[in-house]
Formats: sequence, structure tokens, C-alpha cells
Amino acid sequence: MRIAVTYDNGNVFQHFGKTENFKVFEVEDNKVVSSEIIGSNGSGHGALAGLLADNSIDVLICGGISGGAQQALANAGIELCAGASGDVDAAVEAYLAGELVNSGVNCDHHHGDDHDCGHHEEGGCGGHEGCGGCGSHTVPGIEGPNVGKKVRVHYKGTLNDGTQFDSSYDRGEPLEFVCGAGMMIRGFDVAVADMKVGEIKDAHMEPKDAYGEADPNAIMTVEIDQVPGAENLEKGQRVYLTNPMGQPFPVTVTEKTDTEITFDANHELAGKELNFQIELVEIL
Repeated sequence: MRIAVTYDNGNVFQHFGKTENFKVFEVEDNKVVSSEIIGSNGSGHGALAGLLADNSIDVLICGGISGGAQQALANAGIELCAGASGDVDAAVEAYLAGELVNSGVNCDHHHGDDHDCGHHEEGGCGGHEGCGGCGSHTVPGIEGPNVGKKVRVHYKGTLNDGTQFDSSYDRGEPLEFVCGAGMMIRGFDVAVADMKVGEIKDAHMEPKDAYGEADPNAIMTVEIDQVPGAENLEKGQRVYLTNPMGQPFPVTVTEKTDTEITFDANHELAGKELNFQIELVEIL
């Protein structure tokens, strides 16, 4: 099975018709075995459905979507799960666990650039990938011979204490992206921009070049009886809450007393310094 998610800055992009990138997951035995980012080439609603069909997509996860786009997906035989928000990887995990429910048509008007469909800013993204910029544009301030080129890299990410948080080597497949297009966190793009094929580089990244500082406003403490099932949760558990639009978003339980529970919606790597060992495998 192949699942596509509208992709922006590691989060589920909230307007299907304006999606510039999709993150595509290959799933076997209900587990993700690989992923890649593909561009939309500026396609509109109907053309996007065709693009997904051409890439053998079985399921689309997105935020807002119009009735016309939903019909185009149905005509292409693609299952829709709309109304998702927050971290892209977490949304796919929720779908595979049967915890992500399709909200149906939830965006039946034309959007201006300053409007989104009830988007919940979760403030981060899964893995080390950053924003979903279009491959035809580059982020200002990133320079090097690889900028604007599609590259494939292997990497290992660790914290300052040596704890590994991610590794393409463990998955057995290099990551493919357009260097400098904003698909990655800034520090990763900067590191790869001037590398040569076969080169291995160690890169240290401060929070400002990774996932930013943790946002104290993303930490919330509520009465346990206000959250159904909260009495069964444990500290450190990763769960989903629902925002006022009825959309799920991932949080981590950080504290729990007899009467109150605290959730943190920050990305797990927010505020942390990251270290990457990066190997440039190929320039496409």
C-alpha cells in the first residue's frame, strides 16, 4: 500500500488544491518501510488526483479538501482521509492504527494566501525533514553547487549525549530530496549544499537551524476528567488530542497527578542541538 500526505514543514498541509509536495509512504504488513517526497508541479485539484494515481497512491491523508477534489480522488480510486493536522509521520501512524477518521469535505471555498482550513500548528515534524517547499524554488541564504538539485543521502542523527534519534542506514534506503528547496531543516540543507558524491560529513546544528526552540504555549495542563481516557495514560506516552476543529494532533504526556495531566505538543526535538553524520550517495 502507498499512502500520500499533503506536506508542508513536516506537517500535514491544510489545503489540498495548493499542495506543493506530498510525502509518500510505502507500507507493508501495516508498517512503513520507506518514504519519499514528491512535488506536485503546481497541479490543481483534478490534476493532483491524476498525479497521485500515476504514482500508484492508494490512500491520501490531507487537511482541507473541496467536494470537487474529493470526487476526483474517488474517480481515481484513491481512499481519502481528510481533516488531519500536525506531524505527517504521526498522522500516518494514526491512520495505520485505525485512529485517524475521515472528516469528509471540509473546505468548500477558494482560499487566499492568508487562509488555511483550521490548521493546528503543531510546531514540528517527524524525522529530520523540514518544510515542503517546491523543488523549483530555493531557500534564501543557502548556497552551494548542489542547491536546486535532487540528491540522495544516507544519514545518522544523534543528540549531544550520543542518543540516536534517526538513521536512514537502519532503514536500508537513502533519503531523496531537492537540496535547498526547503524540504529539510535548514541545517541539513546547508550541510549538503557543498558536498561531493561519496563524501561523509559531520554536522552540528543549533535549534535555530533544526526544529527551533520549544514553545511554552504548546504545553497545556488540564483536569483529568476533562479528557476521556486520561486516567489510563502514563507519563512519556505519545497520544492524540483533538483541536476545536475536530482534527487530531500528537502530544506527549509530560506530567500526571491524581487530578491533572500535562500535555506537550512541541516536536520531540524542539530546543535540542542535533548532530548528523551525512553521506552524499548520489546527485540525480
